[in-house]
Amino acid sequence: MQHDENKSEYARLVALREEHSRLDCLIAELDAAPSPDRLQITRLKKQKLSLKDAIAQIEDRLRPDIIA
Repeated sequence: MQHDENKSEYARLVALREEHSRLDCLIAELDAAPSPDRLQITRLKKQKLSLKDAIAQIEDRLRPDIIA
């Protein structure tokens, strides 16, 4: 059962990273526009930050605890 859960977590992690990268490109495109929509860019940056937090949470769950 644990293996299936890890597979699912890895798949979610890949999807979140792809979405994070897509948002990064979209933000760069909007920012390069002659008159960028700052409100739209701010919203997208907040989404990107939320994705980054979700990615970190999944990575923490997948990373084994190492007691030094």
